[in-house]
Amino acid sequence: MSRETISQSISIVHPISLSHGKNAEVWDTSGKRYIDFVGGIGVLNLGHCHPGVVEAIREQATRLTHYAFNAAPHTPYLELMDRLTAFIPVDYAVSGMLTNSGAEAAENALKIVRGATGRTAVIAFDGAFHGRTLATLNLNGKVAPYKQKVGVLPGPVYHLPYPSADNGVTCAEALKAMDRLFSVEIDVNDVACFIIEPVQGEGGFLALDIAFAQALRRFCDAHDILLIADEIQSGFGRTGQRFAFSRLGIEPDLILLGKSIAGGVPLGAVVGRKALMDNLPKGGLGGTYSGNPIACAAALATLDAMTDEHLKTWGSQQEEAIVRRYETWRAQGLTPYLGRLTGVGAMRGIELANADGTPAPKQLAQLLSLARDAGLLLMPSGKARHIIRLLAPLTIEPAVLEEGLNILEACFKQLDS
Repeated sequence: MSRETISQSISIVHPISLSHGKNAEVWDTSGKRYIDFVGGIGVLNLGHCHPGVVEAIREQATRLTHYAFNAAPHTPYLELMDRLTAFIPVDYAVSGMLTNSGAEAAENALKIVRGATGRTAVIAFDGAFHGRTLATLNLNGKVAPYKQKVGVLPGPVYHLPYPSADNGVTCAEALKAMDRLFSVEIDVNDVACFIIEPVQGEGGFLALDIAFAQALRRFCDAHDILLIADEIQSGFGRTGQRFAFSRLGIEPDLILLGKSIAGGVPLGAVVGRKALMDNLPKGGLGGTYSGNPIACAAALATLDAMTDEHLKTWGSQQEEAIVRRYETWRAQGLTPYLGRLTGVGAMRGIELANADGTPAPKQLAQLLSLARDAGLLLMPSGKARHIIRLLAPLTIEPAVLEEGLNILEACFKQLDS
């Protein structure tokens, strides 16, 4: 099969063609097996072809493959929204809408906050990633490659440092930058919302400072500013609990969902305070494919599998295995390029850094190639593409996880100096 028909503006990490997969393993068209630590970039928390999801898709496909919810509501959408809003761990009444992707959820959230506040300015964070649509591009805290050659972007959007123990930016530094922003750049009364990832994904699996999150929540409340939590990658059990914002001790006003919401089928959502979700005129929200019945059925099966007990067990088992091996590698001096372990729960990144602490993207690129040749698929992240993000399915068999970590260890040893 030729790739000449594929836009060359799509960047491909692994130049292979996959044929099929099962849980945490995939096979390419030549029959080579790989252990999958990419998981569709966080989409496959339940692994490839989870039996419950597959059966739900199969059964729904015999009943109703599509209907536009705006034209006539259908049962899977109604059932899913009941289940999904009950799954959100907040104390307030929740409502929401389904979308086709996380980026589309972010786009709709921007409309919702404009309608609710009458304001337009958004505050995002360095290193953030919220999508590739035109409005979400400006939210991203990184220029290359997302903002290059596309001209003036919708706004206004301002960025602040993202405080995390994983990047060395302190709560005090971020609050000082916020104070400067509102003293020099923009009137606080013009700000509609802050949008933040509780754990950055593309940014390198950086866990948000808890004290800052709580200070930000107080600041938003004091100035009638809305707080959006982007849980597209960190949600649905990735950190060992339903959503990563719970560890911060705050409740966001709106929550963006996607990726692992439907076991690999395209689906997203924006959910939050009912008064916010209801503020636009009828017809202001919706979409032809949004909440497709087959995607909703897959999401219902996903929620069936994601009990709190399962999420805690899966998350703790994977976290324990990763942390144990990382600490062993550090103690052994496995490679001079082994930097920090970032993130929380099973949402972990491994930094590749030089002796002086600067990023080592060349070595990470080499590691990706070495690991792929050895049968392990990895994904880069971080501003300099120097942090491996580990996104193995939460359901990965312990023996397969250890096999993957063994391959990673062997490849670390082969890095060029």
